[in-house]
Amino acid sequence: MWYHSDDDMFSIALTNVLITLCYIIPGFALCKLKKACADHLSTLSAVLVYVCSPCMIASSMLEFPRSARAYTDMALFFAVFLLLQLAFMLILFALCRKRYGEAKYRIFTVASVMGNVGFFGLPIIKALFPGNPEVMAYSCVASVALNMLTFTAGVYCTTGDKSKVSITKGIFNPNTIGFIAGVILSLSGAENFLPEPLISAVGLVGDMSTPVCMLILGIRLGAVSFSKLFARPIIYLTVAAKLLIFPLFCYAAVYFLPLSITFKASVTVLASVPCASMVLNIAELYGGETELSANCVLLSTLLCFITIPLLTLLI
Repeated sequence: MWYHSDDDMFSIALTNVLITLCYIIPGFALCKLKKACADHLSTLSAVLVYVCSPCMIASSMLEFPRSARAYTDMALFFAVFLLLQLAFMLILFALCRKRYGEAKYRIFTVASVMGNVGFFGLPIIKALFPGNPEVMAYSCVASVALNMLTFTAGVYCTTGDKSKVSITKGIFNPNTIGFIAGVILSLSGAENFLPEPLISAVGLVGDMSTPVCMLILGIRLGAVSFSKLFARPIIYLTVAAKLLIFPLFCYAAVYFLPLSITFKASVTVLASVPCASMVLNIAELYGGETELSANCVLLSTLLCFITIPLLTLLI
């Protein structure tokens, strides 16, 4: 199996992160030109969550190797990534618990763990490991783990209220449905009986996920006051935790385990992606600091072009 050299990994990661960030520019420009408004993003976000994301996951699963070993590795990746997120969140919860009366510390706990593992992470690990289709499935199950964590531990940390935790939402969501559909199609050999144009259409809609996600962030960035984006120390602490401390924690946790290089590298890269927009969604739904959440998502996305390539030097 072929792997890139350290220098290649750095340049590939840097190039792909910068290309992904370039999608922000049209959204930012449209907002500044008054052709798009952040108040109208709910519709575009719904298309992203309920259409593009499930198609992206289903399409990725169609390329997954149909073998017992591959599916075992995928299940193991899901378990490892979920446990690492929970462990880091529990550490932050223990450190900040006495200050949980302030919403900013609750958002800090959530935003330091929840990352954009699908829309941002998938294209990067695909580029880093072009001969390893299993990495796409790793991103898919990481997205499923993220959603499960969002509506359980994430909601509890944000609200401190167990009654608001929803196991149902954690399990039954568009990403999980897309994953299950993808597994069924993969196991049944869908490429042998479904029309090629239909499979291509699903893949095309899935490929829209990253550009649409970045366009949304660009519009949000255009509506934000830059003085507020850089004003609060808690934003820098959250971004540092998400982009550096959490991926290093994950890297150290899996380093000595008897796992493949691809597996360990995927854990590290997916842990290093910027804060997920889910962080903002939770804040809006449960009365957290929405401005802080939005700024953490935006600033971590803008700064990840530095941290992600540097972290690839470890793998």
